[in-house]
Amino acid sequence: MFSLDGTTALVIGIANANSIAYGCAAALKAQGAKLAVTYLNEKARPHVEPLAERLGAEIFLPLDVRDEAQADALFDEITETWGRLDTLLHSIAFAPREDLHGRVVDCSAHGFGLAMDISVHSFLRMIRRAEPLMPQGGTCMTVSFQGSEKVVEHYNLMGPVKAALEASVRYAAAELGPKGISVHALSPGPLKTRAASGIAEFDELLEAAAARAPTHHLATIEDVGAYCAFLASREAANVTGGVHLIDGGYGIVA
Repeated sequence: MFSLDGTTALVIGIANANSIAYGCAAALKAQGAKLAVTYLNEKARPHVEPLAERLGAEIFLPLDVRDEAQADALFDEITETWGRLDTLLHSIAFAPREDLHGRVVDCSAHGFGLAMDISVHSFLRMIRRAEPLMPQGGTCMTVSFQGSEKVVEHYNLMGPVKAALEASVRYAAAELGPKGISVHALSPGPLKTRAASGIAEFDELLEAAAARAPTHHLATIEDVGAYCAFLASREAANVTGGVHLIDGGYGIVA
């Protein structure tokens, strides 16, 4: 129905082959997109580089989103290599362990600020850098979770952070819509990823989610990737500002 042949995509957040970002990158590639892939640091590189090679990524560079010099180098390389960017996928989140595992009311100002900076404001920074490379329009996506709007046990600090991320998606979509740039949040149900493993008692959450979902199946990274690829297509150009549930119906059940 749709093709991404000749389009370009930047994927931020691949940690391993179980990452949501990897599922999205694989789907984008399968539909014909050229890929730029980042890795967090030298410790992460050996885990990400083989995946970038498997995906045939044309650009592979480090990116700690707190490092403006690395962001400059990344977008300079995209500009030099492609001259444009059609799709941005931001799939990163972080909160200090001591703040994530405690009550929200007890979180430190430092931990709250760091979680907001890496998980939310970095998406806005990436959009701001991508905007000049999308003169004919484009798609910017991030990843959220239902803990943004409902209290999910043990999700703690990330709940308010994801709520801020979803609000940022709506405002960015309204601001960039006239330029043909759509902005989305992909919201799968619980998934067994390395990032999610930091949440206390996450295995129990996975079991409960599978039992509760109408399909009785958890979402997979392939499910998320398929939805991501469609949103990146021109056929989805008139869809923007949404939080897209990809969860077997988990989010509709009380």
